[in-house]
Amino acid sequence: MKHLEDLLLLGDPRLYENCDPVLESELSMVSGWVADLHNVMEEIRAKYQFGRGIAAPQLGIMKRLIYLNVDRPQVIINPDYVSVSDETDELWDDCMSFPNLLVRVRRHRSLTLTYRDEHWQPHTWNVTDWAMSELIQHEFDHLNGVLCTMRAVDQQAFRWRPTPSEIEK
Repeated sequence: MKHLEDLLLLGDPRLYENCDPVLESELSMVSGWVADLHNVMEEIRAKYQFGRGIAAPQLGIMKRLIYLNVDRPQVIINPDYVSVSDETDELWDDCMSFPNLLVRVRRHRSLTLTYRDEHWQPHTWNVTDWAMSELIQHEFDHLNGVLCTMRAVDQQAFRWRPTPSEIEK
């Protein structure tokens, strides 16, 4: 089982690599990878009070696999964009691989995604919810070796995340 100390941190060269597709013959390995992703996400949530999604390469699993847990756990295998909206918006993005840093980025307001689930069933997802759209784009970027630091809107688009105790004040 992987833990928080297994999470790749900003500067690790593996975070900048393009991931390989998950093969159908590797499907039996997906449940173990997902358990690791879930465990590390729960440890991040406990320590930093954030975390809605994590991509496999953040744990050194160089496969096109995303684990989301917003309202329910969701496994996204080999995602691909069908389309993205022309309309964009900016937000302060965060990342488990650099949990104390926020980065101002621009993301598409909506998108359509194709992917396979953990049972290898194909899906097409029209994502119109802004929060979900930006989350998917963040995690999708990880699969292509792109970090939100590389999408900063300008050179002043970085700030430290307040600690939970600072937020309570």
